[in-house]
Amino acid sequence: MNLDTNNHSVFLLNYHLVLVIKYRRKIINDEISNRLKGIFEYI
Repeated sequence: MNLDTNNHSVFLLNYHLVLVIKYRRKIINDEISNRLKGIFEYI
């Protein structure tokens, strides 16, 4: 578990991302998934 800290608190943030894709086609493959993960971690 990786906790973040600042001067007055300790916290752990989790995000749940929901993408609605038209016709439920499988668009996000492993390559795209890894790239998105890198982008979200950077943000």
